[in-house]
Amino acid sequence: MNLQRTQPGETSSATQGHRESTRTMLDTWVRLWNGDLARAAVIIAPDFRIHAALLDGGDGSNFRGADGLVAWISQTRAAFPDLHFDVEVPPLIDGHYASVRWTATGTYAGGFPGAQAEPGTVVTFTGTDTLRMEDGRFAEYWINSDTLELVSQLQVQ
Repeated sequence: MNLQRTQPGETSSATQGHRESTRTMLDTWVRLWNGDLARAAVIIAPDFRIHAALLDGGDGSNFRGADGLVAWISQTRAAFPDLHFDVEVPPLIDGHYASVRWTATGTYAGGFPGAQAEPGTVVTFTGTDTLRMEDGRFAEYWINSDTLELVSQLQVQ
């Protein structure tokens, strides 16, 4: 048996390939949130689960699989049609987990429950997505976003 070991600071070709594959998936992930929903089924596992503290008190469990994620993204984008996510910090990748820090900016179109802000108000907020990969797709998603900053800008009562 031939086990190749890497020295500190070195990475094996298999590890490097995994990191590149994960970075490609994360690029697609950000494009999904930026409105390119067509590739969701390519990177999202059929039993994909969302873990989130939603503003309506839900935990994200109502959204499952690629269709559930697309529904949630579409719902979010209905209130902010031009919502754009930029990666702030290069992704952190550790085995089957990846995290990415982002900033989102968009123009409020109306319809957010309790919002007093006028349509046309530009909002900016930040967050971190942590994703677990399984069989070459994202299987679980934890979101930590600054919803206090968002609802403050929307003047939610």
